[in-house]
Amino acid sequence: MVLIDPLTRSPFPEHPISPAGKELAKNNLAEAQANFNQEPTLENTIWLGRRLAYLYRFDEMFEVYTRAVSAYPHAYQLYRHRGHRFITTRQFDKAIKDFEKAAELAQDQPVEIEPDGIPNAQNKPTSNGHFNIWYHLGLARYLTGDFEAAAKAYETCLSYSDNPDSICATVDWHYTTLRRMGQTQAAENLLTHISPDMTLIESHSYHRRLMMYKGSSSPESLLNTETDRPEERLLNLATQGYGVATWYLYNDDVERAMTIYKQVIETGYWSAFGYIAAEVELLKTAL
Repeated sequence: MVLIDPLTRSPFPEHPISPAGKELAKNNLAEAQANFNQEPTLENTIWLGRRLAYLYRFDEMFEVYTRAVSAYPHAYQLYRHRGHRFITTRQFDKAIKDFEKAAELAQDQPVEIEPDGIPNAQNKPTSNGHFNIWYHLGLARYLTGDFEAAAKAYETCLSYSDNPDSICATVDWHYTTLRRMGQTQAAENLLTHISPDMTLIESHSYHRRLMMYKGSSSPESLLNTETDRPEERLLNLATQGYGVATWYLYNDDVERAMTIYKQVIETGYWSAFGYIAAEVELLKTAL
């Protein structure tokens, strides 16, 4: 699948990735394919799809998961992972349908930690399957402009957010959703979950956004994302920049918001949720 940028109508380039990182991704895919060929279990199927997606081979990934839902019709994990990539490929309505199905199937299932495909710095997963269903369902609804339904999803997601990283991610999107709905006090109430000394592994950009909402830092300070790793800098700018731009948007500075949304798009980090959300806002102004 060649992804087309809806703003420029040109193909998205691959994200910047080190030769070692790309080689590792290819080796991981080869291992996942071999495991699947030997035994096409649910777990091996899930990992094959995830490894294909990490190399942007979305057509093949969708084919793997679409065949698998027939073989494993009660496996919520398949709908959760396919739904995630429907978001990546800008198929939001399909994503919503998949996550709603996943939520239905997972309703009576135990909460289980979901392993990371790309381990964080401590190689410690920070999310569970139920969290990921409701978190991504909230995002997909948010991206379609159904803020009321998104807020309900994030409210449920918060009940499955069991560590500082997942709390920050959920509260951030929930806060923004409520502010878009004009529910300022309800949004402010959510910030009681957030403190400056939270111990985080990976949700640092969301925490910075939240501390900015609490008034502990300026919006402009979040646009300085210099690091020694170019890929990390671009991702941080996409994530933090979207939060800053949207803060200006619901505080009635539309011109400033649109300028920063464009800066987010200039990162080229097209799979980041902040990038996708900025893209949605810019497309609205182009209509």
